[in-house]
Amino acid sequence: MGEVLTVVRDLKDEGMTMVLATHEMGFAREVADQVCFLEGGVVLEHGTAQQVFGEPREERTRRFLRRIVEAGRL
Repeated sequence: MGEVLTVVRDLKDEGMTMVLATHEMGFAREVADQVCFLEGGVVLEHGTAQQVFGEPREERTRRFLRRIVEAGRL
């Protein structure tokens, strides 16, 4: 997994546009320009990484991020 994340990071640094789905929230916060939070195949929240991770608008997004932080994964 580390190799894949390194390749994605390198491609971003080279200016490549990508659409990724990941459960690696720390990585997403670090490299994403835009973030979509999905639940049940529906986009519940969309914005910059700074907005979604720092000031999520939706209660479901806030609950999810709290659980990720409590688990030490963000």
